[in-house]
Amino acid sequence: QVQLVESGGGLVQAGGSLRLSCAASGFALDRYAITWFRQVPGKGREGVSCSARDDGITQYANSAKGRFTISRDNGRNTAYLQMDSLKPEDTAVYYCATRYGMEAGTCHEYLNANAWDYWGKGTLVTVSS
Repeated sequence: QVQLVESGGGLVQAGGSLRLSCAASGFALDRYAITWFRQVPGKGREGVSCSARDDGITQYANSAKGRFTISRDNGRNTAYLQMDSLKPEDTAVYYCATRYGMEAGTCHEYLNANAWDYWGKGTLVTVSS
């Protein structure tokens, strides 16, 4: 059974840092892309960053470029999102996701929440001003 569990969220002041973790089980993370989304109440899920399967390709939304870093430890079956220089507008619930099928290992359409099949339950990040 595919399962994703996020952790690492919390309350941080603007300018601070957090590292989110996404622990995967039921599948081998090294065979799949992993992506991070975030969502604030009343809005849809916003793609943040993606890590492709095994070629080192990473993608970042404009809001994350230069501040967030996605990584993975395939030995621990865990992905990470290092978030630096946090801003109040980064406040959201953060989710990790993966998918099956032909695009399972790629970041194709990574910003499209409908393109991802398996989701964690999320972790809340709150950035105070």
